[in-house]
This record gives sequence, C-alpha cells and structure tokens, in this order.
Amino acid sequence: MAVDSDHERQTSDDEKNVGVDIPTQIEQAIGHGQLPPDPDAHLSEEERARIDRKLLWKLDLRLIPWLTLLYLASFLDRTNIGNAKIDGLITDLHMTPGQYNAALSIFFVSYSCFEPLTNILLKRFRPSVFLPATMILWGICMTTMGLVHNFSGLAAARWFLGLTEAGLFPGVNYYLSCWYKRSEFGIRAAIFFSAAAVAGSFGGLLAAAIAQMDGIGGKRGWAWIFILEGLATFLIGLASPWMVHDFPDDAKFLSPEDRARVIRRLKADKQSSAEHEQFKMEYFWAAVKDWKTWCFAIVYMGADGALYAFSLFLPTIISELGFTSTVANLLSVPPYAAAAILTISVGYFADRTRLRGWCNICVSLLGIIGFSMLLGSKKAGVKYAGTFLGALGIYPLIANTITWASNNIEGVYKRGIVLGFVIGWGNINGVVSSNIYIAKQAPDFKTGHGVVLGYMVVFLLGGSIVTHFLLVNENKKRAAGKRDHWIEGKSEAEIEKLGDKRPDFIYTT
Repeated sequence: MAVDSDHERQTSDDEKNVGVDIPTQIEQAIGHGQLPPDPDAHLSEEERARIDRKLLWKLDLRLIPWLTLLYLASFLDRTNIGNAKIDGLITDLHMTPGQYNAALSIFFVSYSCFEPLTNILLKRFRPSVFLPATMILWGICMTTMGLVHNFSGLAAARWFLGLTEAGLFPGVNYYLSCWYKRSEFGIRAAIFFSAAAVAGSFGGLLAAAIAQMDGIGGKRGWAWIFILEGLATFLIGLASPWMVHDFPDDAKFLSPEDRARVIRRLKADKQSSAEHEQFKMEYFWAAVKDWKTWCFAIVYMGADGALYAFSLFLPTIISELGFTSTVANLLSVPPYAAAAILTISVGYFADRTRLRGWCNICVSLLGIIGFSMLLGSKKAGVKYAGTFLGALGIYPLIANTITWASNNIEGVYKRGIVLGFVIGWGNINGVVSSNIYIAKQAPDFKTGHGVVLGYMVVFLLGGSIVTHFLLVNENKKRAAGKRDHWIEGKSEAEIEKLGDKRPDFIYTT
C-alpha cells in the first residue's frame, strides 16, 4: 500500500513539473521536505554505481579530514593538563593533589551535563554555525587556562572548557550519521575517533616542545602549553565556517543532483536524517523511554571510563622501564598507534558484516586481558605489554559503540538526543577515572586498575552481550509479525514517524 502511494505521489509530482528542468524540480522537492526525483533514472546500474562511488569519495574528502582535525584539537585541549602537571602546574598554583583531581573532574561534569542538549542546538542552528562557534569559545577558555593564578581560576576555566566542548563529539557523530548509510558510517566514525589516539601519541611531544618557552613573557612553560594550543583551536574555529558544511538538504558544496542522490540513498536505507523535522518534546521523551538508549549508555560507560583512565597511568609505566624525557614520550606512541589502526580496522569490518555487537564482545576481551596484566604483574615489561592490549580493547569500541547506537535509532531529533545521552552518560565517568589513580599507590595503582577492569567486565563486555541478544530477540519478533499491530490503522506519514519502531526496521546486532 505504501509503495502504491509513493508511486501515485511521484506520478502526480511529475505531472506538475512537466517542462521544469531536473535541478529545479530537485530544489522544489527538497525545499518542501519531499523525496526529490531521481537524476539517474535513465542510467544503467553500472553507471549509477560509478556515480555513487564518486559521490562517496566527494563526501569523504569534504567532511572527514576537517572534522577529524576538530576532534584532534578537542582531545589535545582536554588532556594537556596532564602535560602541564609534569611541567609544574600544581606547584606554581599552590594546589594540593586533591584540588588537581577536582580540576580534572569538573570538566567532565559540565561536559556531560550539556551533551544531551547539544545535538538539538546543532540541528536548529546548522553545523556550519554551531560547530565553529563552540570551537571559538573553547579556544578562548583554553587560552585563559594559561592566565590563571590559583585553583579557583583553573577550576572555572575547566568548567567552561567542558561546557563549550560538549557539542563536538556527539555533534559530529550525529552529523556524520546524517550523511552516510548505516553500512558506511562505522569506518568514518572510526577514522574521526582515531584522532584521539593520534592526540595521545604526539600530545606529550608537542607539549614538551612548547614547554621550552618557559620564562618568555614572564609565563611558565605549562602556561604556554595552554595559551598556544588554545590559540590554535581559536584559529581553527575561525576557519571552520568555510570548512564545515550543513546537512545534505542545505549543503552548498553539492550540486542539486548530488543533494538528491544523498537524500535518496538515505531514504533507501530507511533513514529520515535529511528531512525538515521540527523539534517536539515527544522526540525527547521517545529517546528517554527507549530501552536501547540506556543499554547503549551502559556499554559506552564501560568504554569511556577506561578511556579516560588510560592516559593517567601510562607515563608511570614507561618511567618504570627506566626511560625519561624524549625517549619516554616516544615509547608512549606505539600503544596509541596500534589502537588507531585497530579502531579503523574494526570500523571497516563492522560496516561489512553488521556484527557490531560481536565486535564489542570480542575486542573487549583484549582490554580485559590487558588490565588483568596491569593488575596482576609487578614487571614493568609485562605492564607495558598490558598497555597495548588495554588500548586495543578501549579505543575501537568507542567508535563502534557510537555507530552501533546510531544504526539502531531512527528519527531526526531522536537519534541526536539518544547520542547525546549515551555519550554524556559515558563521559560523566571521567569523574570516576580522574579520582581512582591515587599517587601514593604508584606504580601498581591497584585501585585504579581494579575499577577499570570492573568497568570493562560488567559494563562493556556484559552490557554488549545483553544488548546484542535483546536486539536479536527483537528482530525475531519483527520477522514473525509480532510487531505488525504497531502500524494498524496508521497512515503512511504516521508509520514513517515511528522511526526505529516501524516493524520493517531491522536492528543492527
């Protein structure tokens, strides 16, 4: 019935547009939130496939590199406080270790609290406005961290840094999910997130180089780390309005034909990401009441809690090996590099197989083994090997879990809200990570490693297993027709608004 209705509507539209060129028809359809006509209807399958490959390549070149740069800047700015600590931050600001941990924690409070709201703002204010604005603001916050004189100033700057950075990670993941099919999103999200591993691998070297400016302008080396990296972020933000593009229906770098192709391929994938949908509170409550929101939040919690802990103990393990200075910084690179490679590999594999749950389950075992080695051994070499497995079991699952959640949530605003909740709940666990690695327990960090191991076993592995089988069970019910009553008596438009609750929507397991 829905197919016949679509056909009749398209025929009616075609009759109205007789004598109107295809680009104009496309603009008119997109402007009214309708499915645009197919600009390639007259082409063979081989020709259509060739055009589709060229379109994907164009999207990748225009979207991925700059967005990855934004996240690289973001991760450097939130983690460089650890490098500043090494260069004398605590002593110069007359802080206690407890105050330093509080400064770490306060970032995650504001960061997490505002994340569920940011994707609504991203949709309403357009990516080309919202993302550059947040970058400019957090660049200013980052720079002011180099001007503080006490704990209160540092804590205030960290609070506002968390608030202004909150929109980037959930925003970009939501934004990318509005451009690509479900089977294409994972590898792009993985490439984007691999910037975090890259930041971890060279952030220490960059900070060490900047710290050589100690004394210039009467500022300590740690202050210059904040000031220069903050100014770099500010400049990237100023350039971003010309580099960050809007959603497919408004993207100026695409021709009308290419915009139609993007929207039609999303529709074929049962996505409504490019539609003109107005925000309503019912979308918020649909996200809150959906069991998948909380399942994915628990899984992401297990990965994120481990992620923020990782950089806290790696320098101590490398120092146990007997290396300091430049050599120590170089030895921090291999675990991050290995994690970046596996992150992209898992993204590619999961896109091809749609086995995102099994990827989480299997890869998390690497991290569990790694943290078991860290917890159970006193040999520095064994611990260093454990950091490799730990990184391999954490970084790939951040991107994979976000993609898994995105694949299983449909609706323009609902998906954005769910991703905000999932990522926000995960990031609040940075407060835990910031306080479990107790200085007096170095170099064994029994409490820290034990808590992270518990996170990975219970939330990451256990949560992934439960979520996977719940999704499998739901797919079986839909295949057996046990959800068909959800659409009885509803119009085609009402069925479309059901999103992932449509009986023909098949979950990615």
